[in-house]
Amino acid sequence: MSITNKKSILLCLYLALFFPLLVEAQYRNPILYADVPDMSVCRAGDHYYMISTTMHLMPGAPIMRSKDMKHWETVSYVFPRIDDGPRYDLLDGTAYGQGQWASSIRYHNNQFYVWFSANGAPGRGFVYTAQKAEGPWTLHTRPPHFHDGSLFFDDDGRVYMFHGTGHLTELKPDLTDILPGGIDQQIFERDADEQALLEGSSVIKHNGKYYLLMISMDWSIPGRLRREVCYRADNITGPYEKRVILETEFEGYGGVGQGCIVDSKDGEWYGLIFQDRGGVGRVPCLMPCTWTADGWPMLGDKDGKIPNDTTQSYMPMDGICGSDDFAASRLSLYWQWNHNPIDRAWSLTERPGFLRLKTARIVDNLFLAPNTLTQRMVGPQCSGTVSLSLSGMKDGDRAGLSAFNGDSGVLTVEKNGKKLYLVMSEQKSIFEESKHAISSVEITEQARIPINSKVIYLRIEGDFTPGQDYARFFYSLDGNEWMPIGLPVKMVFDYTRMFMGSKFAIFNYATRSTGGYVDVDYFDYITASKN
Repeated sequence: MSITNKKSILLCLYLALFFPLLVEAQYRNPILYADVPDMSVCRAGDHYYMISTTMHLMPGAPIMRSKDMKHWETVSYVFPRIDDGPRYDLLDGTAYGQGQWASSIRYHNNQFYVWFSANGAPGRGFVYTAQKAEGPWTLHTRPPHFHDGSLFFDDDGRVYMFHGTGHLTELKPDLTDILPGGIDQQIFERDADEQALLEGSSVIKHNGKYYLLMISMDWSIPGRLRREVCYRADNITGPYEKRVILETEFEGYGGVGQGCIVDSKDGEWYGLIFQDRGGVGRVPCLMPCTWTADGWPMLGDKDGKIPNDTTQSYMPMDGICGSDDFAASRLSLYWQWNHNPIDRAWSLTERPGFLRLKTARIVDNLFLAPNTLTQRMVGPQCSGTVSLSLSGMKDGDRAGLSAFNGDSGVLTVEKNGKKLYLVMSEQKSIFEESKHAISSVEITEQARIPINSKVIYLRIEGDFTPGQDYARFFYSLDGNEWMPIGLPVKMVFDYTRMFMGSKFAIFNYATRSTGGYVDVDYFDYITASKN
């Protein structure tokens, strides 16, 4: 081997070690193959911290941590619940697809700040602070609502919100409200090429210039991809100039747009931009961010494509979702409740080693059931298995496991009188829009089996490979011999209802009288990391 070749190999190894995103991709996108949308990332010391949208799920606003932008783990949630009206409790309407949206996380003067607005009435914002991203988080103030806002602390101590489609608003230094007499203006107008969707603000300051990143999409233009654009100015109020910094199709799902850029402590820059990917949801894609000679942050590899080494496995997801034996004294960070939980109706101590789910409200469908426990389904393939003890069920109770979304595939144990049945069904929620309430549920029953057992094992397999997006259903009476039940259910991402990727959901609700319960022994989660 020549000395020149040896030097080239050593250089590539050096670059791969110290600048892993600048050489040919040695990782596979999406970097998180699950519903983690509206990412905002900041860096504090050796770690990156990311926040994402979880809307109606509680606790909400997950904080995820990474040392390399590739391996992520959930370390806290910003808030345990939202108490802005009964709809967050699944009463007098719902908060499906609303609640916490498009948060902004910042590390400023040795303190973490999170800002977000809650969509839907009363529509005010939230500012939380913490000394450590791992919490505890404290509610600091309730400022006005700003759509898709990006919180920005400038070098001179002034504080701003970039929001909407190019609007800048100056805040009071304590972030409680708009600053009287401060800047509050439109900082640019759309050009002829930006006449449709333009939102998802994410702002940084670099080398004295202001950079505002936004998602851009115009469905009226045939062939137009979702893309990321950047607006740049020397002064915070402008004038701003624009450049398209990412516009590429990825794996048959269209364009990639909306996210953020962040620097490493060594001065390298990364982009984390999400893509709509069908039933699994909106998935983050990782890429280099390269600064051009004239000062623009360009995303993607050297050809402007999404880096993707298909010889690699997808990144492990066990920091975000996984199995649980319910032996801990606190509920795992893997889990989120569907809407605010009724805390008196669940327990990890009444039967040690089990999660007890008690009925506390009479409802007539799964979509209004309180204390439904969820976690993300993962691509390209995953399975979730739950073991349920049924001896505490009462007449009219419904318990089981669902592939949960606006259209759901559901395995339900029904207790009718003294008899138990396992029912597999497809359930479609119908919304009445004035209160975003569930007006009805269309249920297509595919199988009904009488059972005579105190314990049942339910399994759902999710297949999110291209062209699939199906959930499949199985059951066992002994945990060893498994039998399929019903037909596959197509999982759909629907922004008009839940606006969220598919979830595993464990549930128990009453249709006749409260007081029954089921005990969840374990939830076993398996992911397939490589096609």
